[in-house]
Amino acid sequence: MNPSDISRVVVTGATGNVGTSLVRLLAREPRVGSVLGLARRRPGLDLPGVEWAEVDLSREGDEPLLARHLADADAVVHLAWRFGPTHEPVETWRTNVLGAVRVFDAVAAARVPVLVHASSVGAYSPGPADGAPVSESWPTHGWPGAAYTREKAYLERVLDTFERDHPLIRVVRMRPAFLFKEESASGQRRIFAGRFFPGQLLRPDLLPVLPEFDGLRFQVLHTDDAADAYRRSLLRDVRGAFNLAADPVLDGAVLGELFDARPVRVPAGAVRGALAAAWRLRLASASPDLFDALRHMPLLATDRAREELGWEPSRGSVAVLEEFLRGVRAGAGDDTGPLAGHRIG
Repeated sequence: MNPSDISRVVVTGATGNVGTSLVRLLAREPRVGSVLGLARRRPGLDLPGVEWAEVDLSREGDEPLLARHLADADAVVHLAWRFGPTHEPVETWRTNVLGAVRVFDAVAAARVPVLVHASSVGAYSPGPADGAPVSESWPTHGWPGAAYTREKAYLERVLDTFERDHPLIRVVRMRPAFLFKEESASGQRRIFAGRFFPGQLLRPDLLPVLPEFDGLRFQVLHTDDAADAYRRSLLRDVRGAFNLAADPVLDGAVLGELFDARPVRVPAGAVRGALAAAWRLRLASASPDLFDALRHMPLLATDRAREELGWEPSRGSVAVLEEFLRGVRAGAGDDTGPLAGHRIG
């Protein structure tokens, strides 16, 4: 199949952060004939050129339904992912790992020519001691303590076997940094800070100091820019992994300027202890293990995406974070279950 001709694309997890950006982008792409978005709950979005269907990838017995949806697909983009409940990692494993395996098996059975999988910076092993950005060849063993990174790394091994067994299927793995947009603000606040954290508190005038600790150094990217990379990977004859991130790298100094706050050095253990206490009391959704993973994630070199996909981020990382924080304060969202907008709740 000519990669520039994609009659039908199926997107799993189409109502989430990346999914909503991607289906909108593909619906406007003249080289894509139609888009089918799969999700656990049908959204309120009415997008020309996009159909919707309900599938629960974590549920045994939905395999025949999934097979019917993939029967006439030219490409499948697998985005479906559950971040919680973080206190019950078996539940996320059912969706994130077993659900992904069901999708991969259905792709193989239907002989879909293209599979694009949402991996992550979290799949990578801890970065080099000098902090240099890593290429796509860096080991993908994740951080063993966090469910999110274990699951992302495990699926890298599953895809290694899948590619060996199905060499005619073109497999692409996207490994983006943290992805944000205004419309995802409420959903991501619920994921990381909890349902009842008031987003209005994230204002520069309320944060005179900013805790700075060893390992506070990470990258972000606007979700729409990540979706553009996914689109390009569908329409070009490329395989393998692509790192995605925007500049500059975010650290204590950059975040201090963003919040107009003075960075204050604190022990990482103290921050972890506070997060662990909040998590155990179910006041915060993000586990302390995810904090450990964040401190050890490498920085990403994005040369391959720029050269082979012709991809460039349209927004810098500071602008991305500013937009996201505006969305958190305003309770911004989208007309889907995962992204419903609320300031609290």
